[in-house]
Amino acid sequence: MLICKQCFHGLRSTTSKPHRSLYSARGINLKTCLLPPSKTWVASLRRAATVANPVEISAQAQKIVGTWLVGCAGMCFGAVILGGVTRLTESGLSMVDWRLIKDMKPPGSEKEWIEEFERYKQFPEYQQMSNQKEMTLSDFKFIFYMEWGHRMWGRTTGMVFLLPAFYFLRKGWVSKALKPRLAIFAGLLGFQGFLGWYMVKSGLEEKPGPNDVARVSQYRLAAHLGSAFLLYTLFLWQGLSHLLTPIQMPDVKSISKLRGLAHGVMTAVFVTALSVVLIGGFWWMARKAPLHPRARLAVNLLLGMAFGQATLGVTTLLTYVPTPVAAIHQSGSLVLLSFALWVAHELRRLPKV
Repeated sequence: MLICKQCFHGLRSTTSKPHRSLYSARGINLKTCLLPPSKTWVASLRRAATVANPVEISAQAQKIVGTWLVGCAGMCFGAVILGGVTRLTESGLSMVDWRLIKDMKPPGSEKEWIEEFERYKQFPEYQQMSNQKEMTLSDFKFIFYMEWGHRMWGRTTGMVFLLPAFYFLRKGWVSKALKPRLAIFAGLLGFQGFLGWYMVKSGLEEKPGPNDVARVSQYRLAAHLGSAFLLYTLFLWQGLSHLLTPIQMPDVKSISKLRGLAHGVMTAVFVTALSVVLIGGFWWMARKAPLHPRARLAVNLLLGMAFGQATLGVTTLLTYVPTPVAAIHQSGSLVLLSFALWVAHELRRLPKV
C-alpha cells in the first residue's frame, strides 16, 4: 500500500478533529489515495524522485575521467624514465637551486649560462669530476637540460592532474568516493616534489671522508622512486576502475586463492625483481582456474613481461650498464608492475548486488 506524503500530512491534521472527514489538505478524499496507484501516478512519482536525487554521472563522463587518470599514470611513467636517464647520465646535481617559478626558464644568454656554470663549480660533484676530466660549458649544458627536463616534466604532471581535476569537480563528474582519493593524489604529488628537492639537497652537501663521492642519499632516492611508483599504481588502478567493465568471477576456491596471490605478486613486483620467480608460480596456478578471457590475457602478458624483464636485466649487466639499455630495463619494471596491477584488478572481489 502506498500513501503519498501530502495525504499523510492531511491525515495527521484531520484525525486530530473527530468531527471532520478524512480529507487531505487539498480536499482529496484519503480513501481515493489508499487505492492501488495508477501507472500515471507511479510515473510522476519516479520523475519527482529523479529530480530530488543527485544527478548520476554518465558513462561518457566516467570514461573521460578514467582516461584522464590513466593519462596521469602515463605522466608518472614518463617521469620515472626521465629520472632514470638523469641518474644514469649523472645530471641530477647540475641544477643547484630549487626555485619553483624561476627554474622553469633555463639560461637564455651565454652570460647566464656562464653564471649558472660558475654556481655549479662551487659544489662537490664538479670538483670531483674535474679531477678526472675537465668539464666544458657544452658538457654542463647537456646535464643541465637533462635535469631541467626532468623537473619540468614533474611540474607538468602536477598541472595535468590539477587543472582537469578542478574542471571535473565543477562539472559534477567526480563521484563521492573519488573526491577524497583526488585529495590524496594531490598530496602525494606535492610530497613527491618535496622528496625531489630533499634528495638533490643530499648530493650537494660536503661529504666527511676525503674519498667520498658526491651522490644523493640512496635512501632518499629510494623514497623518491618509491613514491613515484605508488602514484603510478594509484592512478592506473583508479583509471582502470573507470574504464573497464567489472567482471564477476566464479565464486570458487581457486579464484579466491588467486585473488590473494595477485596482490602478493603486485607487491613483490613493486619491491624486488626476484618476483619473476613468483610470477611463474602464479601463472602455473592460474592455468586451470576458470578465468575470464580478459583476465587470462592479463596473466599471460604478466608472465611474458616477467621473462622480458629478466632478459633485460641480464643484458644490462653483461653490457656494463649502458644508458639506453638500463633506461629500458627501468621502464620495463613499470610495465611489469602495470600487468601485475591489471591482474589484481581483474581478480578483485566485486560487491554482491
